[in-house]
Amino acid sequence: MASPHGFASLTYSGITRTCSSQRYHRLIPQFNKKIQSCSRVSIIICNSQNPSFAVAKRSKIRDLRLFNSVELDGFLTSDDEGEMSEGFFEAIEELERMNREPSDVLEEMNERLSARELQLVLVYFSQEGRDSWCALEVFEWLRKENRVDEETMELMVSLMCTWVKKLIEGKQDVGFVADVLVDMDCVGLKPGFSMIEEAVSIYWEMGEGERAVSFVKEVLRRGIGYQEDRAEGHKVGPAGYLAWKMMVDGKYRDAVNLVIDLKESGLRPEAYSYLIAMTAVVKELNEFAKALRKLKAFSKSGLVAELDPETVGLMEKYQSDLVADGVRLSNWVIQEERPSLRGLGLVHERLLAMYICAGRGLEAERQLWNMKYVGKEADSGLYDIVLAICASQKEEGPIARLVSRTEVMGSVHKKKTLTWLLRGYMKGGHFDDAAETVIKMLDCGLYPEFVDRVAALQGLRKRIRQTGDVETYVKLCKRLSDEELAGPCLFYLHLKKYPLWIIKML
Repeated sequence: MASPHGFASLTYSGITRTCSSQRYHRLIPQFNKKIQSCSRVSIIICNSQNPSFAVAKRSKIRDLRLFNSVELDGFLTSDDEGEMSEGFFEAIEELERMNREPSDVLEEMNERLSARELQLVLVYFSQEGRDSWCALEVFEWLRKENRVDEETMELMVSLMCTWVKKLIEGKQDVGFVADVLVDMDCVGLKPGFSMIEEAVSIYWEMGEGERAVSFVKEVLRRGIGYQEDRAEGHKVGPAGYLAWKMMVDGKYRDAVNLVIDLKESGLRPEAYSYLIAMTAVVKELNEFAKALRKLKAFSKSGLVAELDPETVGLMEKYQSDLVADGVRLSNWVIQEERPSLRGLGLVHERLLAMYICAGRGLEAERQLWNMKYVGKEADSGLYDIVLAICASQKEEGPIARLVSRTEVMGSVHKKKTLTWLLRGYMKGGHFDDAAETVIKMLDCGLYPEFVDRVAALQGLRKRIRQTGDVETYVKLCKRLSDEELAGPCLFYLHLKKYPLWIIKML
């Protein structure tokens, strides 16, 4: 027998003890007028003007349909009306009196009640103004007697979902809601989803974000709410689910802060929630990078003022703090879960995405090799992206290691990788290296795209005005001309000391 923990009246929250037996009972506040049905069951519960119950007799089966305004047309058919036994009404009356435990009453009348009548008993005690806890006790007895089929389980899940929803809508204390969910588990209610996650979802979709967080904390304090995800091989729970809900709504920073706050307050969220929070870090970094690119474009076009050093410093700090949070979360996954090689692959995958979004080439390259080491090979496109980032920062070691992959590549993939290298150099303003890359591609029989050739030449030409060095520019123009990728070029050189112009055709 599961033990109830409290009582909620129809008009106020409080704790009251019923007379007769030693049991405590929960009376749930008024249900919605409509409970979403499961399969064949349709239940509509309306406000009742008179909550008192007059014992129905067999001759008044039609009154049962309006039993405290409960509509059961989808459950009780006209053919069933003639089959309702006297024992059904006697069971309702006896359970209403609460002189004995429900299990004793049902055990005594077991032979007289059909499966349909037992389902209807569940429905009756789940309606407004009735002892809803009794429905749980009836279900517990049914489970022990092995009389819970798929339809009965669906019916009970539907009733309990509505029960939990009304508790939350009625602003019941989160601890009380957690008690109810514990009791549902105790009586053997095993739906195909997590009732705790359902409660978190209800809080969140009602706009009760703070109460959702409080509920998750309450559940974690009790150490309940975890279930094994066989596909991924890790435990999922309320912290990760709430973080995921926040992430879906675009509240990436809130999701990260939630998991970190839970961990630092000693509540130990499930390890999978750290992976969810790491995903939120990646998404926040990506959104931050997109916003920063737009801001720089507006500043370049004169639509907004140029960013001052203090603002730039604050933006860099925000990005650095996000990266630090992601690293902390990854360390917690490894320390607490000691994941398999596959689990480590997920951690390194998220770290790789995080460093790519933050533009940290050296750290990103390290994660590529970490992923390879644990057997989770990254996509070739990710190698190219990291190569471009390293090229923009002129990280010579990582560049050499990543470019060495081209030795075993076909011409198509090789051209793609060297194009990323070329564009990375140009983005970082390293135009001498960009010119060498163009020449290297030509030596391999690969022809850079027209836009890339023009960008390299323009970058070198701008540098000439600053340094006066024309050697690299001339060398690249000559090679492009030899490959018939550029027309004849005229070079103008002005000697100020001698008012002299030198013109040469290449």
